[in-house]
Amino acid sequence: MKMIQSFSVDHTAIVPGIFVSRIDDVGGNAVTTYDIRMKRPNREPAVDVAAMHTLEHIIATYLRNDDEWKDEVIYWGPMGCLTGFYLILKGNRSSKEIHKLITDAFLSVEEADDIPGAAPVNCGNYLLHNLWLAKWYAKEFATYLKENKDNSKIFEYPNVERLVTDDGREFFDS
Repeated sequence: MKMIQSFSVDHTAIVPGIFVSRIDDVGGNAVTTYDIRMKRPNREPAVDVAAMHTLEHIIATYLRNDDEWKDEVIYWGPMGCLTGFYLILKGNRSSKEIHKLITDAFLSVEEADDIPGAAPVNCGNYLLHNLWLAKWYAKEFATYLKENKDNSKIFEYPNVERLVTDDGREFFDS
């Protein structure tokens, strides 16, 4: 099978940041998937699962209610490795163009007094939340984004070069 884009990123070199993961053409319209990376994979502890769930609820609500962006948002959800989120937007914007949106979304968590949709009727695991810890992670990441807004490393994906055999099999270069 062909390696998917998110596995073609050098996870030993990626830093927290905002990255264009892929751009797809859907019916003649661009759709961009962004990697919103909060933690260094395999070097920092992953985000606590209950805090990640809370961040998902609060930030998804923020994004889908933001007057400027709400009509562009297709999806916001956590990565399985719990080191960040995927954001899918209509259009084709650079990572730098959504820096303010992402920073503001994480800053909005600090203002939350409750967790939207954290009730049995709205959520599949409504008890798995931690608002206090979500606020801590959100503040840490928003501060990092603000402090590094001029650092190109937080916007450029480190891709992995692969060896490809004559029969099409791909291997990581060791």
